[in-house]
Amino acid sequence: MASVGASSSDRKGQEVETPVTYYRLEEVAKRSTLKEIWLVIHGRVYDITRFVNEHPGGEEVLLEQAGADASESFEDVGHSSDAREMLKQYYIGDVHPNDLKPESGSKDPSKNNTCKSCWTYWIFPIVGAILLGFLYRYYYSSESRSS
Repeated sequence: MASVGASSSDRKGQEVETPVTYYRLEEVAKRSTLKEIWLVIHGRVYDITRFVNEHPGGEEVLLEQAGADASESFEDVGHSSDAREMLKQYYIGDVHPNDLKPESGSKDPSKNNTCKSCWTYWIFPIVGAILLGFLYRYYYSSESRSS
């Protein structure tokens, strides 16, 4: 764990030093029991131990993700803006920069275009289905001629 200061501005426009605590992923991974549950979401570390009993999806969902990067699961569920706002009260620090994956720092999932050739997943089955259709038609038309 390392602590570094980062500046932010307050209401009067003055710069205020706000300490940021960095956690290594190994340290987060140790916090995966009912006594202490930490999650990583978009490069930020959250201690959600107090929230386990209140989670609408149940504690099992949180325990599955405990001690790991839950960014993808968090986005897949489609949490509301209220849920995203609630995260702020459980924030305890950031993932150490050496542990961040290049795309994990982005807070906008639409910018993470990891599937640049997804059309290939659709084109091959479609072409295969068309070919099977032609083979089926050819087989039955040649069978009816021989009868």
